[in-house]
Amino acid sequence: MTSIRRLAMVSACSLGFFLPSPPVHSQDDTDLAKQLSNPVAALISVPFQFNYDGNVGPHHDGDKYYLNLQPVIPFHLNDTWNLISRTILPVVSQDNIAPGSGSQTGLGDVVQSFFLSPQKPTDSGLIWGVGPVFLLPTETNGLLGAEKWGAGPTAVLLWQANGWTYGALANHIWSFAGDGNRQGVNSTFFQPFLSYTTTDAWTFGLNTESTYDWKNHQWSTPINATVSKLLKFGKQPVSIGGGVRYWATGPDSGPHGWGGRLIVTFLFPQ
Repeated sequence: MTSIRRLAMVSACSLGFFLPSPPVHSQDDTDLAKQLSNPVAALISVPFQFNYDGNVGPHHDGDKYYLNLQPVIPFHLNDTWNLISRTILPVVSQDNIAPGSGSQTGLGDVVQSFFLSPQKPTDSGLIWGVGPVFLLPTETNGLLGAEKWGAGPTAVLLWQANGWTYGALANHIWSFAGDGNRQGVNSTFFQPFLSYTTTDAWTFGLNTESTYDWKNHQWSTPINATVSKLLKFGKQPVSIGGGVRYWATGPDSGPHGWGGRLIVTFLFPQ
């Protein structure tokens, strides 16, 4: 279950040998930075998110690194609706997360979400999306995933005004098939978020990525604070950021204390 509690998290990526062009603080850059704060924006983006968590396990002597590849692809259905595909594919390296567990490196479980979302906000400025979420047992090692197929509902709602973005994303996953010797999945994910984007395309964000495990009646709640900046590498817009997180609560087998995050997101405006 520990991989499911943290399937919503992050990574780093090489940018090659290109040097960024001088900062250009255009309205387009600011708008792109704001769209990155909207989970259902009609914008193709490919985030590479790297997380580090220490003090993992009941004896607080384990470590975990994970790179999440999180492509977001919008599909234009008609003049009213978009379908937004959001994928989380984790690559995990962990050590000593449980007594005698040793080290594991490989793929974790994929979480795939689809949001049906109006192309325009409501009259009150509400932006929303609803749809299904799926858990796919793609793990390459039993300690990196749940070894279960799962599905459930997901939804997001948010408002954006005067540089501010605030709202929440949630989903619930029940397992329905998989290894019968593994505990089933019955998990709620809840992510309230708040961010502010400046006129020169800096974004300051705060969120929690809380998961409630209904099987074990246990919350896992990291609080994340991040800063990012939209840059141009030639004509390619790229957002680069990082931050810290603190685990407010969690199971004995999970992380404790402080962790870190780096984020590199490639944007492909239509």
